[in-house]
Amino acid sequence: MSYYKILSFQKEPFSTSPDPSFFYLTKEHDMALTNILIELHLKRGLSVIFGDVGTGKTSLSRKLILELNQRSNMVYHMILNPEFSDERQFLLYLIKNFNIEQYALSFSNNPKAELLELREAVEKFLIQKSVEERQTVILIIDEAQKLNLSDLESLRTLLNFETNEYKMLQLVLLGQVELYAKVVQMPNFLDRISFKYTLNPLDVRETKELICFRIKEAGYNSDLELFLDEAVSEIYNFSRGYPRKITMLCHQVLKEMIMQNKLVVDRKLVLDVLERERKSNFKAAGWQSPAQNFLGQMHH
Repeated sequence: MSYYKILSFQKEPFSTSPDPSFFYLTKEHDMALTNILIELHLKRGLSVIFGDVGTGKTSLSRKLILELNQRSNMVYHMILNPEFSDERQFLLYLIKNFNIEQYALSFSNNPKAELLELREAVEKFLIQKSVEERQTVILIIDEAQKLNLSDLESLRTLLNFETNEYKMLQLVLLGQVELYAKVVQMPNFLDRISFKYTLNPLDVRETKELICFRIKEAGYNSDLELFLDEAVSEIYNFSRGYPRKITMLCHQVLKEMIMQNKLVVDRKLVLDVLERERKSNFKAAGWQSPAQNFLGQMHH
C-alpha cells in the first residue's frame, strides 16, 4: 500500500509531477502569473520568466495553462523541449501544432518549402485568429534556455506580426538563468520584452506553507501537526528553499516516518533520511573511508 494511503491522504502530496492543483503560489509566483495574464490580455507580446532549476517554472506554466483553459478566447500551444535545427523546422512545428495546415497545404510537408512561404502561412493564421476572430494566440515555451540564437531570432521575427494596437502572437518564455545570457546578446530581442521576472527560492516561512498546502491538498485533515517546525527548519536548510528539493525530501521523510512507526515528522527523522541519502551517494560514487582503504590495501 502506498504511504499516502496509510496516512489517509487521497493523493500523493509530494509528487514531483507539475500538477497545478498542488502548486503552492508564493507571492513571487502569484505576481509572475498575474502579470503574465495581464500581458496576455493586453496583447503586449513577450513575457520572460527566469529561474534556477527547481524554482517552480514548469509548475507555473501548468498553472498558467489551467487559467487559460477557463478563458474561451485563447488559442495556445506549449513547447516542452524547444530544440530545433533551424527556422524552417521551427515554423513547420508551429504549422503542425497550431493546425495551420489549411494555410500551408501546398508545402507543409514539402522539403523544398521556402521560409518566406512558411512565414506567410503563420502570418495568415495569426491575422485570421487574432484580427478577424479576436482570439488571443499564445505560444508558451518551457526550458527556453535550450533555444539558440537562431531560434530567438525566429521568435523576434514572429513578434513583428502586429496591428497598430497589439502583437498578433503572444510569447511566454520560461527558462533557466542561462537564457538571460543569450537574450542580452540580442538587443532587438531584449527590447521587445514587455514583462520579465526572476523566480527566487522560498524562505523558511514559505517552505512551511508549501508543505502544509500540499498535505492539505492531498486530503490530510488531522488536527495533529504532521511536520514540526524543527523538521521544517532542517528541510529548509537542506533544500535552500528550492520547491523541487523540498517535495523530494518530504516524500522520503514521510516514507521514513511510516517505517519508524512515528506519528509526526521531527528533526531527527529528517536528519536520518539525509544521513542515509549521504551514505548512499558516497557508495554510489565508490567512496571508501580511510579505514576501508587501509583494509583493502592490506588484503592486496
